[in-house]
Amino acid sequence: MASSSSSDSSAPQTPQIRKDSVKNRWVIFSPARAKRPSDFKSKTPINPNQQQQQCPFCIGHEHECAPEIFRVPPDNPDWKLRVIQNLYPALSRDIPAAEEVNNSDSGRVVVNGFGFHDVVIETPVHSVQLSDLSPREIGEVLVAHTRRIKQLMSSDSIKYVQVFKNHGASAGASMSHSHSQIMALPVVPPAVATRLGSMKEYFDQTGKCSVCESNSKDLLIDVSAHFISIVPFAATFPFEMWIIPLDHSSHFHELDSEKAVELGGLLKLVLRKMSLQLNNPPFNFMVQTSPLGDNASQLPYSHWFLQIVPQLSVVAGFEMGTGCYINPVFPEDAAKVLREVKVSPSE
Repeated sequence: MASSSSSDSSAPQTPQIRKDSVKNRWVIFSPARAKRPSDFKSKTPINPNQQQQQCPFCIGHEHECAPEIFRVPPDNPDWKLRVIQNLYPALSRDIPAAEEVNNSDSGRVVVNGFGFHDVVIETPVHSVQLSDLSPREIGEVLVAHTRRIKQLMSSDSIKYVQVFKNHGASAGASMSHSHSQIMALPVVPPAVATRLGSMKEYFDQTGKCSVCESNSKDLLIDVSAHFISIVPFAATFPFEMWIIPLDHSSHFHELDSEKAVELGGLLKLVLRKMSLQLNNPPFNFMVQTSPLGDNASQLPYSHWFLQIVPQLSVVAGFEMGTGCYINPVFPEDAAKVLREVKVSPSE
């Protein structure tokens, strides 16, 4: 990926079609459709002080939630975070494990809706957002994710665990209290299989990991000792950001507590930059990791990363029909804008 990008820090201003060698999709970059990159702002900013009446995620309302899995610190009424079952789960942990039923007559495949759907309440205080937490506190949230994944690995039926966060109603959040979610699936999702296949194709052709090769100076936002934050070369969405371990690593759940704090610091930084530059937009973040049952042959090309997508555009008919996306902001321009956002230590 890095070898395909221009060494000039300014992006071309004629349309381009770029291949995303990680996700195996084409992205059209059409700057004529956009205003200046620095003028992009969310039209639906999040109000950080918005109070949701009778919020069950707030401290003191634990009895209104679904059963708790664990809390930090353990057995402490003054908890810092809680992991609970989702009150309205998309999958059920209470039915028999997934068993594929293939109807040879119709060609339809059905799998029982077995799985796990959990919520990580990231703070006991309603008005505090993830980016308000300290790097160590964000690291504790990330460690809670990895701890729960390790617990879910005890179920042989679980093939993939997706960690994600929806921030803001237009990003899919039904609760304004800061939280993330964990879904454990009995199948490997198509997007994950496609990503792994694309990574393998790149590795077979070049002998290199496509995510490791994403490290390019003109796409850089910031860097720490073990992580780098970039705008990807073929970003699907305007101002999309990735945080990537500099050391090749296939599984997010192998993140240790020390590096989790470091990752928390970089995540806090890019979230603050995004909020300041883009008017505190709704956003999604997803941990893109490897299936739990992958074999050793996948490890050289499979590399986890954290994807952050501010909600600044709409997926419409062209994208739905083709699987190609139109991005009005060149990644080099978005990275330059975000690099130049100054975040004070108190923010």
